[in-house]
Amino acid sequence: MVENLKSQFNRIFGESEELHQFFAPGRVNLIGEHTDYNGGHVFPCALSVGTYIVARKRNDECVQMYSLNFEEKGIISFNINQLEFVEDHDWANYPKGVMKTFEDANCPITSGIDILFYGNIPNGAGLSSSASVELVTSVMLKDLFSHDVSMVDMVKLSQKAENEFIGVSCGIMDQFAIGMGKKDHAILLDCDTLNYQYSPVNLNGASLIIANTNKRRGLLDSKYNERRSECERALGQLKDVVEISSLGALTPEQFEQVKDVITNKVDRKRAKHAVFENARTIEAVERLKKGDIAGFGGLMNQSHTSLRDDYEVTGFELDTLVEAAWAQPGVIGSRMTGAGFGGCTISIVENKKVDNFIENVGKTYQEKTNLCADFYVVQIGDGAKKL
Repeated sequence: MVENLKSQFNRIFGESEELHQFFAPGRVNLIGEHTDYNGGHVFPCALSVGTYIVARKRNDECVQMYSLNFEEKGIISFNINQLEFVEDHDWANYPKGVMKTFEDANCPITSGIDILFYGNIPNGAGLSSSASVELVTSVMLKDLFSHDVSMVDMVKLSQKAENEFIGVSCGIMDQFAIGMGKKDHAILLDCDTLNYQYSPVNLNGASLIIANTNKRRGLLDSKYNERRSECERALGQLKDVVEISSLGALTPEQFEQVKDVITNKVDRKRAKHAVFENARTIEAVERLKKGDIAGFGGLMNQSHTSLRDDYEVTGFELDTLVEAAWAQPGVIGSRMTGAGFGGCTISIVENKKVDNFIENVGKTYQEKTNLCADFYVVQIGDGAKKL
């Protein structure tokens, strides 16, 4: 892979011996959905697919970026003194935004760079290709310009780039999982404090399978912002009766005692999901530690039901995929993963049933939706790094 990318770099930017290679993975969240911006816990892992960079420093102030995934866009060029959002720069605004946050954090970019990008994260699958691009850019900038910046700091700078430069109000989970990932482990992350612990993922003869609905997600940003404001309203009313800074601070028992203070029924349902999903996530990690894969899978199923009924972010396609999965022998658990309204499901499936699972779920899904799902048996990989 890397040798091929180096030859592509030389084809596009001209021959060079002094090349540096970097990688950042995609991520999938095993459980803990829409809890990150509610001060709760998430349980993501890094994947073995991701974004690659081949780069070299220049002796002027010009940055040239080229993506093998968007070849029709050609080389996108700008000056290191002109780090502002430009609509025509399309995908390149993500790495450019990271460069801007580095500059703002007193980590200067002192010369131009030629950069080739290539991602093998399935397009539009909701496996966080944007955060992968941000983190691979961060490790490149740290290395090329010898900045003394920790991985957690790079995670925060990458999130800031997406929030402030791109204008997407994402939580920190995607960047954290991609920066801090560890092979064969998932990360239990408290999104309020950034306290985290690694947990080995030993599925005892089963595999993780991601299924992509291949549904275009037109509603995502508006609905995402709507859910955030519904939760914020609920939290504001709860603060009148309990001393909390986030919904993640409440246990399900405490929530049941005070929930009636939330006057809007829809806001109450949203808050219920955030509170119960947080508790489910903590319990799921305990089940995994004890080798109770069936218990973990049952909590995944409960998570999907809550996302469908209380948070209402699933939709026909995701529900069809998950319900088809639940009906298959050898399925230990299945749920939507990511923001919702399309995107992906994550399932744990016994190894000997994987082929039947893909065939049968794919067939049912196509019959009911007229869409073809893509399936990926995934491995858990390391976080962002220099190669």
